[in-house]
Amino acid sequence: MSNKPYSRWQKVSLLAAGAGLGAVLSLSFNATADKEASSNPLPIDELRAFSTVFGLIKQSYVEPVEDKKLINEAIKGMVSGLDPHSSYLDEEAFKDLKVNTQGEFGGLGLEVNMEDGLVRIVSPIEDTPAYRAGIKTGDYIVKIDDLQVQGLSLNDAVSKMRGKAGTTVTLTILRKGEPKPLVMTLKRAIIKTQSVKSKLAEPGYGYIRITQFQEKTTENLALAIEALYKENKTPLKGLVLDLRNDPGGLLDGAVGVSAAFLPKDALVVYTEGRTADAKIKLTASPQYYQRDSGKDYFKNTPKDVKTVPVVVLVNGGSASASEIVAGALQDHKRALVVGTQTFGKGSVQTILPIDAKSALKLTTARYFTPNGRSIQAKGITPDIVAEEATLNGKEDNGFRLREADLGRHLDNPTDKEAGKTSPAPSEAPKATAKPAAKAASSAESEENPRELASKSDYQLQQALNVLKVQHLLLSKPASK
Repeated sequence: MSNKPYSRWQKVSLLAAGAGLGAVLSLSFNATADKEASSNPLPIDELRAFSTVFGLIKQSYVEPVEDKKLINEAIKGMVSGLDPHSSYLDEEAFKDLKVNTQGEFGGLGLEVNMEDGLVRIVSPIEDTPAYRAGIKTGDYIVKIDDLQVQGLSLNDAVSKMRGKAGTTVTLTILRKGEPKPLVMTLKRAIIKTQSVKSKLAEPGYGYIRITQFQEKTTENLALAIEALYKENKTPLKGLVLDLRNDPGGLLDGAVGVSAAFLPKDALVVYTEGRTADAKIKLTASPQYYQRDSGKDYFKNTPKDVKTVPVVVLVNGGSASASEIVAGALQDHKRALVVGTQTFGKGSVQTILPIDAKSALKLTTARYFTPNGRSIQAKGITPDIVAEEATLNGKEDNGFRLREADLGRHLDNPTDKEAGKTSPAPSEAPKATAKPAAKAASSAESEENPRELASKSDYQLQQALNVLKVQHLLLSKPASK
């Protein structure tokens, strides 16, 4: 998850030059760099080994290699060895990142990472070629056209999937339960993602889906809330906030969405890192989520949105910013969380520009819920577990990989057993609901199982049932 630059970050610059066995490696540190790092002596033996390897490649590799390529690949390897979410962004990757957060980019519409040398699908983005083709969370891409993914970097694989709108790309996909690879041909498109969608699920009950946290998510959420109240004509009885398969996004978007339902200045999330600048507390205050300081996004939202019963829907594809929102509303007892265990990405990535064309996406902090829970490698445990189901009634989340399954993932500082064991009894869900094992019969379910606020959406129906029970309890006269 990329983080809006709330603070000044120290810079470290790497300068390398030379050729042959006598290659010279020079490191220069900014005077404001982390004191602990600058006070420790440089690892001379390791730097000498690096210089030797650099020289051997320049001297003996089968083909000539440019210094620039060697240094860039060394940087990529150094950063990728830290954790699954840190990476070096070259010119193309840096440009893609800036475009993605603005909600418009070219390609297939996939949120991906690299696992065991393969591209793993974190989540297909709704209303994109990948989503319409039926690509699922947990799928692995093994070939892009005729090119094997094994051996490619994540940036290279993503670059191969991007292209001019209207052109096609063929993906070979491994999926658990399928006897042989799936081959899908997709047509690339200019993807304009609508991060907030809303609908009256039933009279009196609103439904809001957030597909990704982008620059305008908070503003669009405010407009969606206003529209629901206007359409319903009377105050809502309950509201479902659907964060399923939302891979996250901008941190200020998560703060803004939380602020819509929390009291002003309530703590949403705080972060802990090694530097003073990485230790921040973000509250439900406009300064932490409004990009336009002169505009109050929630000026016209009804006052009772702060008290209307809320259910947050989550699953194994809910990650990062989604988990911040779910955790904040859960800790403040502002909402019940319904669904399945979330992904467990509890770290903050900061974009540190290197120059005008490249940057470092670096994990700089862990984030914590208002009650001090770390989500890292654990996720949010729902108050009520409602299992997912495919069209044939079988559970659809058995093959979901989570943060704890990724190599080199950060540990959870508040729960050392996170990702290794089941939740402790004190954290056990209050109730569990499972879908009936029956085939889908309606044409609507067969054609579009994730239609907005669909009657065939089992988890959504369970969320609505929870809200109806809450409404009955709240409207019941108090006993004398």
